[in-house]
Amino acid sequence: MSLLTLSRWQFAVTVMFHMSFPAITVGLSILLCVLYGMHWRTKDLVYLQMFRFWRRIFAVGFAIGVVAGIVVTFQMGLNWGVFAAKTGPILGPIIGMEVVTAFFVEAGFIGILLYGDGRVRPVTMFAATVMVSIGTILSSTWIIAANSWMQTPSGFVVRDGRFEPVNWIHVIFNPSFLWRWPHMLAAVLISASFFVAGIGAWYLVKRRALPFARRSVSIALGIAAILLPVQIFLGDQVAGHELPHQLPKLEALEGNWANGNTGYVMFALPDQQARRNSAELSIPCLGSAIAKDLSCTTAVPGLTLTPRQDQPDMTPVFWGFRAMFYAALLMFGTVFYATVQRFRRKLWTSRRFHRFLVWSAPAGIIAILGGWVVAEAGRQPWVVFGYLRTSAAVSRLAPGEVLFSALGFSALYLLMLVAYIGYIVHAMRVGPERDHPDQVRRRQPAPRPVPASSVVTPVPASGEVS
Repeated sequence: MSLLTLSRWQFAVTVMFHMSFPAITVGLSILLCVLYGMHWRTKDLVYLQMFRFWRRIFAVGFAIGVVAGIVVTFQMGLNWGVFAAKTGPILGPIIGMEVVTAFFVEAGFIGILLYGDGRVRPVTMFAATVMVSIGTILSSTWIIAANSWMQTPSGFVVRDGRFEPVNWIHVIFNPSFLWRWPHMLAAVLISASFFVAGIGAWYLVKRRALPFARRSVSIALGIAAILLPVQIFLGDQVAGHELPHQLPKLEALEGNWANGNTGYVMFALPDQQARRNSAELSIPCLGSAIAKDLSCTTAVPGLTLTPRQDQPDMTPVFWGFRAMFYAALLMFGTVFYATVQRFRRKLWTSRRFHRFLVWSAPAGIIAILGGWVVAEAGRQPWVVFGYLRTSAAVSRLAPGEVLFSALGFSALYLLMLVAYIGYIVHAMRVGPERDHPDQVRRRQPAPRPVPASSVVTPVPASGEVS
């Protein structure tokens, strides 16, 4: 494998591992605000029980995500030194703003969120929870701004081979950012919703902590039912505002090599060297219908329209989009069925559906990872689309060094992922029963009686003895 291929694989592994945690924690941080706010308003102890349980899951995922994010940042300077040097005047301040506005906010209030329950006033506890949630949202905002600029660069000039900003408004609010940011925010909320619904459904199957389980499933499915139709609209807008700037990405995700196909390719095995699909399954006229033409005359463009040296690898782009799209269809169908069952008053008696919810818990994470594969692999062979090729941005390292670090990171991340999943399974088995305020009070030690010998009898003053 070449230096470029090894460096791309290492970056893909680290970024996808890191992204798996914000896919849960950003949504969970907002859920924690809702839960503590509901407890503060209604004094219902179930909401406090839910807050304590999900806070524990959030805390571990948040810690691992921060560690993985630091590795990604250092990797830009080590493995992609040329890229860092050329884009530093633009991406450096954006990443710096993430540290100033996001990390500082999170670091200032995360301690109160984790340890302030029962030690500070409810208003302080709620404010700290909200500030941590704002920090997670700000962090994702700056990351999306940086990545969107790499997708649709604007507001800069190139001087002496470096990208220098001339209009920060255009740099940050580039053509794809205005739709990619709400699309990503909705995605992490939906992902966290299915994660919460899946764990809550597990307790429904086990007939444990039923008030906790029902509230968790109800809130999670309700949020997903509201956001999924909005997400479909946002995804369509992302395609309409980003793909016209990156036609090779559109051609690759559609799965067509030649022009003229009006159908939609559901399954394909692309052969990049031969520039054809070894096998494919296409639904006639569906591609034209998706393009808002029901006459079956609008053909989907093929990747051969793009010069060979500018073509992305079709396989990851095609299957990354299918993973995102099929997972979205699965989640949409799930919340639609759940809504019907709720109106029929059968949502809490359908044990088969509860088991299905357990297995669908990672659907949102899969959709997010698939979307990032499309975004990054579809931009190739450019790291800054149209201006800086990936092959010209990599650091000149020995391939053996990169291979060693890539294998080391992969092994370490696999260990951390297994540990996190093991912790979630352990927390599920212990259950939320220990987080109920009544159980917490029972576990607190009773006050020790004061020995009679230690009681000091006051001596009456002179004249006070009758």
